[in-house]
Amino acid sequence: MPYTIEDGGRLNNFAREPKVYKAEPPTEHQKRNYVILGIIATILVSSLIFVAFSVSNVS
Repeated sequence: MPYTIEDGGRLNNFAREPKVYKAEPPTEHQKRNYVILGIIATILVSSLIFVAFSVSNVS
């Protein structure tokens, strides 16, 4: 672990910093996958809401 000695002789322990990298924009393939996953998520949430409402109205 990286230690630093201060003027009074005290040791300071610092966390390791992660490597910094430049983010790359998504490719066309990744963008298409995001759209497909968004559509699937929307259908799933809509169907869950529909089931919840239909079950709660059974009296």
